[in-house]
Parts: sequence; structure tokens; C-alpha cells
Amino acid sequence: MDDEEASLRRVKFYGAHDLSTGWQTPRVAEIIENFDPDNPPRDTQDLLELFNVEQYLAANILPPDYSEVEQASALAKLPKIRGAIARHFSNLDEGSFAQAIQGVDWQFLDDLLDLLGRHGVFQRCDSTVALPALAGAHIHVGHMLGHQALVKAYDGDLTALLISSPSNAEIIIRKHIERASRSSTYIPSSLSTAQSRALLESYIDSDEANPNFVKLVRDARTNTSIGLDAKLKLRAKRRYEAMTEAMFAENKGVRTGYGIGLSEDQKEPVEYEISEEDGWSVHYTYSVAWLEETLDKPSILNNFMHLFEFTDDQVLLNLPSYPNQISAIEGILGTKGKDDYSIGNAFRLVDTLTFLRLRAYLQFLESKDVYIEDVIQWFFEDYIVKEFGAENFSFTPSDQGASYLSRARQLFAEMESVANQFDLFAQEGALDRDLLSISGDQVRYKEIASLIPEKYAYPIKESAVSGTMFQLFSDQSHIAYISEELKARSAEKLLTRNIVSYDDFRPYQHHVIDFLIENGVIENTGPRVQITNRPLLNILRSFYDKEAVSIHHLSIAGQKEVERMVEKGWATVGSSLLTSPEGTYFNYFLNTLEHGNGPKLRNKYLHGTQANGATENEHATAYTHALRLLIALVIKMNDDFCLHAETSKGTQP
Repeated sequence: MDDEEASLRRVKFYGAHDLSTGWQTPRVAEIIENFDPDNPPRDTQDLLELFNVEQYLAANILPPDYSEVEQASALAKLPKIRGAIARHFSNLDEGSFAQAIQGVDWQFLDDLLDLLGRHGVFQRCDSTVALPALAGAHIHVGHMLGHQALVKAYDGDLTALLISSPSNAEIIIRKHIERASRSSTYIPSSLSTAQSRALLESYIDSDEANPNFVKLVRDARTNTSIGLDAKLKLRAKRRYEAMTEAMFAENKGVRTGYGIGLSEDQKEPVEYEISEEDGWSVHYTYSVAWLEETLDKPSILNNFMHLFEFTDDQVLLNLPSYPNQISAIEGILGTKGKDDYSIGNAFRLVDTLTFLRLRAYLQFLESKDVYIEDVIQWFFEDYIVKEFGAENFSFTPSDQGASYLSRARQLFAEMESVANQFDLFAQEGALDRDLLSISGDQVRYKEIASLIPEKYAYPIKESAVSGTMFQLFSDQSHIAYISEELKARSAEKLLTRNIVSYDDFRPYQHHVIDFLIENGVIENTGPRVQITNRPLLNILRSFYDKEAVSIHHLSIAGQKEVERMVEKGWATVGSSLLTSPEGTYFNYFLNTLEHGNGPKLRNKYLHGTQANGATENEHATAYTHALRLLIALVIKMNDDFCLHAETSKGTQP
């Protein structure tokens, strides 16, 4: 048997529920039966394997065919096995340390460091002995920093080792910036802020820099504890841009295209075509006749809701990035910061299309001497006064002849103003301009009040609703595939489009079907397993897609389902103008309250910190982003006013 085969045969405990536990139990039994407490193993690698066998014993995981006598005999050896391990590591000292750890297999390195720390070996051995020996055993500094006892014993020496190579900055980035940190990392307390900053800077400038990690530094929020300041973020930004430019100079990548056009002879309001030739592209065309017939101000705002797909039928915004839009593969690939706003291809598609649609529509409207900011002014100063008696609102359009820099600044300021106006109106029932002038703080978009006491319902993720939604709607559901003849992208589609009986499902799928039946989502009629509660299904679908449901856009039956879900701990209700994901979307684009990887447009334009030398086109892009956010805000406010009027009159959908 060669070394590789021997390594693969050795016992490694990955946890009681790991799939490897079953096939490893024969080897576990072999080691237990051959263990002689009077003549225990002396080789460190054998003792590390014995340490893993001990964990099998402690979890009472033994061959299923073991008799009670055999099981009792095996468990009786547990104290003696522990004693043999303890004696070996307790006897290690400076004279035996290097030889003892030489050649330890990679799969046992964490166990080795754990046992060395547990038995005080690091306290007995000087760093000049231990650290070179550990490095000789192919234990990287990042691995060492995963063990607190080792870091505590050799703090200063590990700091010196950490800052000795620019590539070690990735340890700092994983610890403090990356989201998917896989294990604990203990940074030496002697590492100063200046040393940490210098390490990060040297990494950004080095040939070893990974673009993914440089991007994490660029997008992270400032962190004084590691020396991550604005200058370092700018350095990372410029380095990432240079690396990206160099990469695309060598590799053209996969072509993706988006197109928006107007058609003079198209009858349908909108048509689209997807092409997969030479990459992937989508092209939308809009009917000029339709746009010309809808030039009145209410219709213009309605076009954003329906024609340009800013919202769904509950007036929940389609613009944010929602977790279930991100595929399983997208979620795994790439490096993501702890404070990053998670985005995937679905978000990028919606973001690009809504941006291009808005730009094209602005050009069309201006060709008809219609200006969208005038429409917004009409909404606040005329429409809501006449329709809802909401007085004293104001909106001042930007000067159409001014630069886009000035227009963007004006628009961001006005957006904050109308948000504060609505928030005060919703709280007080009237808009007092004097009170507004005193209380005009920075807008907290997630906290803007609503006129509706219980406007939204949200799923409680720790409840059974999460499993229910996953099994119904996810493409990773355990019941979406039965056979090549009976399969779909989700269980909901499978059950809706096919006649599927309980017996058609595999035996291992029955517990999922039983779970959904118990929770009242589907029923087994005998010939067919089918959706039984459409109002509940619609709510679950909204929870899955948008992380919320707008209660007063539901039918009476749907509202009663929400009440039942709240009673059994599946949902909670709240009142605000925006849903929580919608508020997060606004924060992503405007500031750094929640995320560091956004455009930070509000901060840049209201604080005058936009990049020096930015072109007029860049300012025009920022202006368009601001306008899209403002239009979304107007749509949400209009919905709030309408729902309040309907509920006050007692009319429900």
C-alpha cells in the first residue's frame, strides 16, 4: 500500500451526520479491536488517527452489526484511548517536537494543532523551535492563525511571520472583509493598525494580488481596526480597474447585450426578442403609438409601473436584488464581502433594462416637450392635493439647461425632501412645513412611515415557512424531479402542469410531500397530489420572490391566510412605506448605511465628493439613477395614498 492509499484509508471524523461515517466504521472497529493500552501507538500520525477514532466512540458511532457485548467492549476502551493520546502529546518538548510532527498528513493538521495546544506543547517549546518545525510540516501561517493557543503562545513571532509576505494580507481580508469566512481566525494582538494597513497596501500593489480580494477591499466599508481607510480603498479601486482592463485585453469574454428601441408600426405596447447567437442578448421594442396615447401625467407614471416593469401587481418593486434570484452556483462562485449587497445575473438584467428604458423614455418624452420632473412636481403639488387632500407637499424640478452635475445634486436633494415630507405626513396626518424644517434629518429609507398600520407581512425565516417555500419554488427542491418524464423547474410547476399521484414520487420524497400536506399547501386526493390553497400559495410565492407581501393588495381570503400565518409563527407584519428589501436597495445605491459595494450616489452628490474630472456622461448616468429611485419612491407613495383611501372607505381588493 503506497502513502496515498494509506492516507485515504485513515479514519477522519467529519461529524456525526457526515456521509463518510458509514463507510469508515469498519476501519474504526479495526483500530479499536487492535488497540492495546499497554502498547499504544507511538507515531504521531497513528495517534492523530486514534484521536479521530475516539470521536467516533464518543458519538457512539460503531458498525451497525455490533452486538451489545462488542459495543460495550469498544466503549470501555474510550478512557484508555484518551489517556494514550494525552500521554503522547504531554511528553513532547523542544527536543522531540520537530521529529514528532514531521510527515503528518494534511487531513490531520487541524487535529495536530488542536492537540498541541490542548496539552501545553506551545508553552513548553520556544517559538524558534516550534514555528520552523510547523512550517517544515507544510503548515501555512493562515492555518496557524486558526488556533488560539498557538497565537497566544507566539503572538509577536506570528505578527512578524504574517507581515513577511504580501500574500498574507488575504488572511486579514478573509477575517474582516470576506463574507464566507470558513473558520475562526485569531489575529495576533501585537499586529498594529499601521502594520495591517501596510500589509494590505503591499498586497494591492503586488503581482500576487488576486482581483477578487482587491475588489473586496475596494467595496468594503472603512475599518479603522485594520487600517482600511479611504486612501486604501481608492488604491484598491485603481488597481482593480487596471487588473480588469488588462484581463479583458487578453480575453474577450462572453458577449452579453441589451437593446431598447421604439417602433412606429408595432401594435403591441411592448415586444421583446432574445438571441443566443454569439453570446446572449435581449432587445425590447415599444410602440410609439402607445407612448403617444399615454402622454397624460397619470399614464406616464403608470407606464413605469406596468410597461417598464418597475413593480409587480402588488406594487412591490422589481428593482432590488432578492436572495432567491441568485442561483445556487452564483451563490458559491466568487468572493463576497461581509457588507456586500448580494447581486446576481437577475439583478443585473433588471438594473440594466430599467435604466435603459428610462433613458429611452426620457428622450421620447422630451421630443414631445414633456419633462418627467414636471410630472413629479404635478404629483406632489396637484394630484395628491386633489385626490387625497394631502397639502403642503412641494417638489422643485432641476433646471433643464443646467449641467447634469447640478441636476443630479438638485434631484438627490429633492428626493430627500419629499421622503421627509411624506414621512412627517404619514406620522402626523398633516404636513407642517415649520415642523419639517426643524426635523429634517437624513432619510432612513427603511424607516419612512406608512399611512397603513399593517401594510406588509414578512416570512419568519426560522419557521417552517422557509422549508415550505424551498420545496415548492426552488430549483433545488427535493421533489421537482421524479423522472425524465415527470420533472420541472420547481415542485409548484410540476404539480400544476402534471397529474402526479403520491405513488409516482420516490419513497425518499414522501416525507417532503407529507410535510407540505401537513402544512396545508397541497393535498393528496388519491389520483393526484395537487395545490389546495391558492391564496396561501400566492403569499408563499411573494415571500419567496420578494421577501414580503402587501397585505391590502390581497383578496379577503389572502388577508385571512396572513392572519393564520402570523398566529402560527410563520409571518410577522410591519408598517413602512418601503419593504425591508426595498429600503435596502435604496441604501445600496445612495449611502453606506448597510453596504459598502454600492455607488454611494447620495453621499457623493450631496457632499460634493464625486470624483474630480468626472465626465458629463457620468453625471448624466448618476442623474438617471436618481430619477429611477425617485420615480420608484413616487410609485410607492401613490400606492400608500390609494390603499389608505380604500381602507378608510372599507373597500378591499
